[in-house]
Amino acid sequence: MSETDSFIEEVTEEVRRDKLFAAFRKYGWIAVLAILLLVGGAAWREWQKSQATAAAQAFGDAILFALEKTEPADRIVALQGIDAPGPQGQAVLSLLIAAEQGAAEQDAAAVQTLQALANQPEVPEVYRDIARFKALSRAGDSMSLAERRTELESMAVPGMPLRMLAEEQLAFLSIEEGDTDAAIKRLNDIIADAETTAGLRRRAAQLIVALGGVPEDA
Repeated sequence: MSETDSFIEEVTEEVRRDKLFAAFRKYGWIAVLAILLLVGGAAWREWQKSQATAAAQAFGDAILFALEKTEPADRIVALQGIDAPGPQGQAVLSLLIAAEQGAAEQDAAAVQTLQALANQPEVPEVYRDIARFKALSRAGDSMSLAERRTELESMAVPGMPLRMLAEEQLAFLSIEEGDTDAAIKRLNDIIADAETTAGLRRRAAQLIVALGGVPEDA
């Protein structure tokens, strides 16, 4: 390489270096800001996680403290005074309150609590379905058989999480209506269904025998 070529290459490299330094001086703050945002964002996420963990722990401790009380009425008051962290926490809290109201023989209050939970659109669907189902099981004479049947049939469609339990309740409604044959048929359908749990299959078979029928699997 000649001295002229070497000189030209050194000058070119120097120009590139000057341009790079100039660009860094002009736009370097963007890189610094990006780094700060990344670090700040990570710190913010960690802080949020720690806050959520602390809130969940405090929620659990408050529930345990409330459930340690001796009388159901005292447990209800204590549970009602807890602030739930989000819709899912509120759903769990409402179900616990309803259970304690049932234990205190406050069935009307329990149904009201469960129906309120079932009507909250922000609560996950599975909790709303559980609330609806439990409200129906406690409704008693406050709902007619036809009303309960309509509600249960809407829960007994394929894909619903409590379908088989709703089918069992529909069999009980047939018994209340005096239609033993319909009850036995529905119970046998429950036994034959692949989604039926072992416990429910056993209950269905026992009820069929009690009604004077014969379980089909038998």
